[in-house]
This record gives sequence, C-alpha cells and structure tokens, in this order.
Amino acid sequence: MGKLRMPIGVDDFEKLRTNHFYYVDKTGMIKELLENWGEVNLFTRPRRFGKSINMSMLKYFFEIGTDESLFEGLAISGETALCEEYMGQYPVISISLKQVSGISFEKAQQQLWSSVAEAAEQLDYLQESKKLNVRDKKKIYDLSEGKGNLQESLRLMSRMLYRHYGKKVIILIDEYDAPLQKAYENKYYDDMVDLIRQIFGYALKSNDSLFFSVLTGCMRISKESIFSDLNNPKIHSVNDERFDEWFGFTDEETVRMLQYLGLTEHYEATKEWYDGYRFGGQDVYCPWDVINWCDQLLNTSDRIPQNFWVNSGSTDIIRQFAEQADSMTRDQIGALIEGRTVRKKLVQDLTYRDMMEQSDHIWSILYTSGYLTHRVRYEDGSCDLCIPNREVKNIFITKIDSWFTSKVLEDEDGLKEFFTAFTSGNAEALEDCLNYLLAESVSYLDGGNYEDKETFYHGLLLGMLSNRKGWEIKSEREAGHGRADITAFSLRKKEAYIIEVKYSKDNEKMAADAQEAIDQINRLRYDQYFSRRSPKSIRHYGIAFCLKQCRVLTE
Repeated sequence: MGKLRMPIGVDDFEKLRTNHFYYVDKTGMIKELLENWGEVNLFTRPRRFGKSINMSMLKYFFEIGTDESLFEGLAISGETALCEEYMGQYPVISISLKQVSGISFEKAQQQLWSSVAEAAEQLDYLQESKKLNVRDKKKIYDLSEGKGNLQESLRLMSRMLYRHYGKKVIILIDEYDAPLQKAYENKYYDDMVDLIRQIFGYALKSNDSLFFSVLTGCMRISKESIFSDLNNPKIHSVNDERFDEWFGFTDEETVRMLQYLGLTEHYEATKEWYDGYRFGGQDVYCPWDVINWCDQLLNTSDRIPQNFWVNSGSTDIIRQFAEQADSMTRDQIGALIEGRTVRKKLVQDLTYRDMMEQSDHIWSILYTSGYLTHRVRYEDGSCDLCIPNREVKNIFITKIDSWFTSKVLEDEDGLKEFFTAFTSGNAEALEDCLNYLLAESVSYLDGGNYEDKETFYHGLLLGMLSNRKGWEIKSEREAGHGRADITAFSLRKKEAYIIEVKYSKDNEKMAADAQEAIDQINRLRYDQYFSRRSPKSIRHYGIAFCLKQCRVLTE
C-alpha cells in the first residue's frame, strides 16, 4: 500500500479515515471538551483551519451506532473509561450553515431550509419508532420536506430523538455565522439576525432535550445580537489558551507530516509561507496551506509556494482596509509589511453591522479572520499585531499595490503624460511623471526588503500599462535566456517595449542600476520574445526606483 493521500477538501471524518487519507490526530479535543464543556460551546477560528473536520469528528464519536473502529489508533482511543461512557452513546443533530449565501432573504431562507431538511432526512428511521405518535412522525417528515416551523426545527428534532432514545441530544452547528455575513453583504441583515436568534433560542436555551451544543464560526458575533437569549455560552476565540492546539497544525505535527511524505527539505519554505498564526499560547500553521502545499510537491514539479489560503476565499476585506486607510494607517501597514508589530485594542464582540462604523474595528476583523495574528497580549485588551507569514504578506502587498494603482489611474492628466513620454522614448519626461505619481504613494516604500519593493514598483507599472487600450501587456514571460519583467506591444502601431525594473538601496545607485537593467535586457536577449511579431521597433527601458524617486534609461 502506498502513502496516505492528502485530504484536500475532505471534511467528513468517516471518509477521511476509511479512504486512505492522511489525518493529523485532533481527537484530543474530545477529552478536553468533555472536561470543560458548557451547554453552548462556540469555537471561532479563521476559515480553512479545520473547524468542519473537527465537527465531523465529534459527530462520529458521540453518535449512537457509530463505527468505533474509526478511532482505533488515535489519541482518544487511549482514554478507555471516557470512550466507554461517551463513544456512540448520544443522539446527534449535525448541521452546517456554510452554504446559506442567498442574495435575498427569501433565497437564504430556502437554503437554510435545505440544511434543516437534510438533517431531518437523517431521522427517517424515527418513522418506525414506537415511542413517537403519528403527529410527531408527521412533524419530522414535514421538516425533511422543508415544511413546518423553521424557527423551532432543531428543537423539534431534538425532542423527537430524546423521546425515541431516552437520552439527551448533542447539537452541532458548523459555520453558524456564514448566513449573517452574506446577509450583511446583501442588505437583509436584520431579517437574518432575527431568524437565527429564534432558531438558536429555541434549540439552545428553551430545550429540555439538549445535552450540550457545539458551534463554530469565523466571527464572534455580539451576544446582544445572536446569543442574547442564551445563558452564558462558553466562547473559545483565537485568544484563548483552552483548545488552542486543536485548530491548525502545530510545528511538531507539520514536521511529522513532512517526514512521512519524504518532504523534509521543504520545511523552511513551509514554515516561512504557512506558519506564524498564534491561537492562545500555541503557534500553528494553516492546515489548508500545508495539505495543498504537500500535494503540490508530491504530484507536480512546481516547487514554488502558492497562496492556497488566500485564494480559497474573498480578499475584499483587505481592499476595504486599503481604501479606508489614512496616512497613519498607511504608516502602520508599512510597519506590518516590514515585519514589525502594531499595538491595537481589539473588540471581540462585533456584529457585522458595526464592523465598519469605526475605523479601528477593521483591525479586529483582520485579526479574527486570519489576516493578522498576535505576538503579545496586554491586560488592557490590546495586542501586538503582525502579519503571520509570507503568504498573507503577499496579499497585503498585492492589494495595496492595486489600491495605489487605482489612485494613479484616477489622475487622467498624469496618466496621459505618462503614456506620451513612454511611447516617445522621452526618458527625462517619463522620470518626472513617475516621480510625481509616486509622491502620494503608501509609506511602506520607506522600508522593507528588496523583494517587496521591486514587486511593488513592478506591479505599479504593470497596472498603469494595462490601462492602455489596444496594447498587449505581459509580466514575467520567458524571453531569450531569462524572464522579462514587463513586455508591452501596441497592436495597432506594431511597436514593442521591454521594461526591466530594479530597486536601488540609495539614490546614488539608481543610475547604475538603471544601466544594469538595460544591460540585462541585451545580455539575456529579451528581444527574442517578439521575434514572431516582427515589430516595427523595440524600445528598452531600464527603470530603477528608490523610495519615491526613480531613474529612467532607454535605448
């Protein structure tokens, strides 16, 4: 038998354990939960940190009739007395709200009904129960058909299970806040808040059939809006030391996986790109990243780390952050990109409605959603925040680059002057134009490392040139004996341009670096990229940047 496969997108515990997938053992969470449970237990973590697979694990552990062999060889199997008392001993209702994303309240309500109906379908066996009367069975059947009282649906199912088994019920609700996020984005937030509040109120408070419940989500929604009817829910956020190792991969777990797969030589890259999160007192890697990265290394020749986590969801929050940034915030963005920390007081109990009411709320949102993490926490509730790793750092640079480019494109006169100078080969005029446009740039240009700087300037030029209609713009294309930074081709005039970008450590080196850029274009024969086009002319640009100044050479 070959090595275990990487469980990309697998969030069902039984499927993972029975289909030859690699599993990082998180069953120790079961023991900790049973030793510290409350009636309502909420775990908040960023997306793609193992919430769904942990919820599936809990379902298969507690559910009556479970296959106990699923847990053989795992940590929890060593807790003999605990397993005898709890494993396979409780009726379980498991529901996920991650797919509730309608563009209107009516559509979202239908999707919520679908999730409830799916859970009710799992209870078809109750139609044969001698403990339930005809009316009870009819109510369960109606729920499976998407009919009845949605607000009371979870409580109704739990009552029927309690009557049938004579045992109280465990309710698992995964991604509880997903409907609220979509409701906020699509402007039916109040209606969805009211609906979710009633469902939770009936199921998790006014419910004598409940043993305990577990909920997961990304945001810790204010108690006043969702949990106002519940008695002291136990909330375990990214700040809490309890349960801190059960979401995400620890360094030891990651090293063990790399060793098993024969990929230990990639440990440093894995750590640089995907480690750096701190939950409570535990440093963890993003599991989605590690699993996808290992799969890439095993199945392709590509050894360049990718932005797996960032590309698996929306980055609108970074765009909003950049757009709302004032000069002080831009300074703080610069500090973060340089690898420094920013001390901020965080607000844990935010609603989606008040997220954007105060500019400082954005820091709390970036923190809870995984774009920032903490290094030090203080008694006043503030934290030293930082960017966790290379992957997230890249998205900050890219989004801020895009934001700055859009600001540049708003200056129609400046952009017209830029293209006039560029197409005519007037290096001095192009230099003056770029220096003017850079004058309002974000402050992180004042620090940081070479690679980040060159990436920013490269992106700026690329964004400006891509605004030119009738031009074909390419980046980092193989040309001659290397890769040209930027190539541009005027489809109408058949004129070609090659740009090589350099970042200079000081102003005195800009002229030499710009000349080195020109020499590189010639030495590596980048002109060959256009050999099939037979352009009327090919112009070379060597552009060296230092902070908010540049030097342009052309030939």
